Amino acid sequence: MNHRTRTTTVLLAAALLPLLTSCGLTGVLSPAEVRGEAVDDGRSASGPVDCAKAKCVALTFDGGPSAPTPKALDVLKEQKVPATFFLQGKGHTDTYPQTVTRMAKEGHEVANHTWSHKNLTELTPDQIRAEIEPVQKDIEKATGKAPTLMRPPGGATSNDVSEVLGELGLAQVLWSVTAKDFQVKDPAEVKKRVLEQTKRDGIILLHERYPGTIPALPGIIGELRKQGYTFVTVSQLMSPAKPEAGEVYRP
Repeated sequence: MNHRTRTTTVLLAAALLPLLTSCGLTGVLSPAEVRGEAVDDGRSASGPVDCAKAKCVALTFDGGPSAPTPKALDVLKEQKVPATFFLQGKGHTDTYPQTVTRMAKEGHEVANHTWSHKNLTELTPDQIRAEIEPVQKDIEKATGKAPTLMRPPGGATSNDVSEVLGELGLAQVLWSVTAKDFQVKDPAEVKKRVLEQTKRDGIILLHERYPGTIPALPGIIGELRKQGYTFVTVSQLMSPAKPEAGEVYRP
C-alpha cells in the first residue's frame, strides 16, 4: 500500500488534535491500521504481547532524560511496565547518558525528540538534520543502537519534514492522550486527564520532569490495568508491522 498521500498541512497535534481528526487528514497512519494490514498479510506478532488480541496502550515520555528520570524508571521497573522515551539532546542526552543506557537495559524503547525542541516545520532540511543527528549519535553511543522512531516537537510536521526524516531512517510518532502535565502540579489531575482520554491502542504522552507526573504514575498504571489494559512500547503496539521511515503514526 502506498501511504505517500500525506497532506501538506502542518500537524499541530498538541493543541489541534480534535480539529485534525475531524479534518480527515490522509497519510497519517494508526498503529491498529498497520498492525491489521500485517495480520491480513499473514504475519504474526513478535514479542510477548499480541495487540490484535490484547487491549494494548503505549506509555510514552518526552523531553528527558533529566534529573527525575531515574525515579520514573524505578516506578516502571517496580510495575513491570515498558515505555517509550522520546529523548531531547541539549542538556539531556549529552548530560545523562547513564540514564539513557539504563532505559535500554531495562527494556524500554528509546527514541528521538530533537536536539533543542525547535518547530521542525520552520527549519530548512539541513537545520532539521542538525536537530536530529546529534541525538541519534548520543543514543547510539549510550545504547549501541540508533533510534528508528522520533516525535516532532509540538507534533508539528509536514511533507517536507517527513521527507528528511525518511532519509534519516526515522518514523514519526504522535499521540492520542495528553495530560498536559506541564500545566498542572496535582498528580490526581494528571491521572484524571489520562484516564479520561485513554482508549484501546492509545499512545499516552507524559513528561517525567514535571512535578505531578511521576507521583501520578502508579495510579495511572494501576487503574488502567484494572480496566484490562496491557502496556507495550510503540513498536510493540504496531507488531507484526514495523514502523516505516518517513511515515507519521497517530491513533
